[in-house]
Amino acid sequence: MSDIAISVENISKRYLIGHQRGRREPYTALRDVIEREARNFLRKAIDLVHGKQIVQGDEVEEFWALKDVSFEVKEGEIVGIIGRNGAGKSTLLKILSRITEPTEGRARLRGRVGSLLEVGTGFHPELTGRENIYLNGAVLGMTGHDIRRKFDEIVAFAEVEKFLDTPVKQYSSGMYVRLAFAVAAHLEPEILVVDEVLAVGDTEFQRKCLGKMSQVSKTGRTVLFVSHNPMALRTLCTHGLVLRNGVARPKQDIISALAHYSSEHELRLARSWVRSEDRTSPVRFESIDIRLKGQQPKFSLECKCIIVWEETARPAMIDVDVVDPNFFAIMQAQPSYAAFIGGAPGSYQLDLNIELPPLVPGVYGLNFWIGPHNNETYDHIRNTINFEINESPIPGRTVPHYPDHGYIVPNSTAKVRRMQERDDNPCSHIATSLVQ
Repeated sequence: MSDIAISVENISKRYLIGHQRGRREPYTALRDVIEREARNFLRKAIDLVHGKQIVQGDEVEEFWALKDVSFEVKEGEIVGIIGRNGAGKSTLLKILSRITEPTEGRARLRGRVGSLLEVGTGFHPELTGRENIYLNGAVLGMTGHDIRRKFDEIVAFAEVEKFLDTPVKQYSSGMYVRLAFAVAAHLEPEILVVDEVLAVGDTEFQRKCLGKMSQVSKTGRTVLFVSHNPMALRTLCTHGLVLRNGVARPKQDIISALAHYSSEHELRLARSWVRSEDRTSPVRFESIDIRLKGQQPKFSLECKCIIVWEETARPAMIDVDVVDPNFFAIMQAQPSYAAFIGGAPGSYQLDLNIELPPLVPGVYGLNFWIGPHNNETYDHIRNTINFEINESPIPGRTVPHYPDHGYIVPNSTAKVRRMQERDDNPCSHIATSLVQ
């Protein structure tokens, strides 16, 4: 019997995007407006008759979210799907989860699929947590006996015992995710598909989820995991698939996949970021701009962040991690250990100045985090902002710096003094270095 759990053959996914004409005419006659609206109505009617996607707008553009993606996943493998926002990761998982159909190609999956693609996937908001556990289990094809056997374990993992008989529409996003993941992981699907939704949970729960996915894979089940957290990918995954603009590189071991993604990422220095999608979090970053100032060995970063509170929520604090080319954090800036940003609905501008230590030449990334507490996250922007250091922090140094000796060159001084010779000491000359 074949040990292939997932086989993807030349999958492509096309979307039609509508645009309003950007050209503004100084004068538009009523007959032109009527003619344009009639033409749009006729186009939509024809598309409806032929079962095509209905697109709003005067002009229609084709957008290929995926193009000729092919790979295989063996039973028991944990494969990380890696790529920038908009690379096609979520589209691929939706096709594999049978949420959407591919435009071209096909995917074969052996066994039941448990999916966690967004907060509340597969949950009915009017039902209680208890009822949604049974509903999800039935959707996965589990019997009532199997669900009851796993029920206590699911509830204990999700830590929602007190709210088990409360409609899930009253749950916070973190509670939603905890229960949804617990159901998806414990009802024994042969294939578990998890998107970046785990970033909504607190640090301790993310650790539990990673441990559970590792445990799931050891029982011979297969996991597809989308994440922007390289530490989690490196720790959990055996293989990686790198997507860029809907095109996938061949599947490879996770270390090589992260190295390839890192090398591509370094070629695109981005000192600004603007959110273009995923506005599900009521408290979130809308834009980030950075500016590198100064010179070696005293550089500083000026960061301007626009943060939105869509609704009243607890004030927040902010952390900024500086990461190396392999996405490992080498330091963290935290301007306040108490919440000091926002709280009331509105937009806030945060001006942040970070004094950098003497860094060796290279490309560095910045991860921006915001939340009301260290164990609760509102938003986390990873691997989108970076900067480059070109000069050595040591004046006149000509030997290249190598990362295996670290990325920071601390200031140090040394004093050397000659010790008095002693006849009974075989070492007649002793030098002592005092490093401060």
